[in-house]
Amino acid sequence: MTDKWLFKQLEEWSATANYETKALLYETKKLLLEISERKEQLQGEIDGESWNHQKWTLFSSQVLYLYNR
Repeated sequence: MTDKWLFKQLEEWSATANYETKALLYETKKLLLEISERKEQLQGEIDGESWNHQKWTLFSSQVLYLYNR
């Protein structure tokens, strides 16, 4: 929801902007799209890791090791 609003704002600002500002807004939009895609990938990675019980065992043994140092 917030992403859609922000993209709409960028489009509105770009409609009345000069060339340099349009270029900046275009690159900002590209950056936000990249961040959004990366965020989605990381969420999928977190979801995948949370279902892998073998990684839980490895993680818990590492935590115990660090705790008992």
